[in-house]
Amino acid sequence: REAPIPKMLAPCLLRRVVLAVPLVFVVALLLSEPIRSDQEAGTAIPAESRPCVDCHAFEFMQRALQDLKKTAYNLDTR
Repeated sequence: REAPIPKMLAPCLLRRVVLAVPLVFVVALLLSEPIRSDQEAGTAIPAESRPCVDCHAFEFMQRALQDLKKTAYNLDTR
């Protein structure tokens, strides 16, 4: 007849499994090769048709300045 599993062994094994499963997933993610943008065909937008970051920032600042002017005007008229 086999010896019964001690009562403290079951929680210890459960704890090891709970810690080991996420560890295996993390290791698998680290070892897998990430998908590069050049692997997906047809999704890249050519650089010529994209506005530059500076243009986006300039347009954003222009809109913010216009909003501030409108707000100041509305406060002045009150």
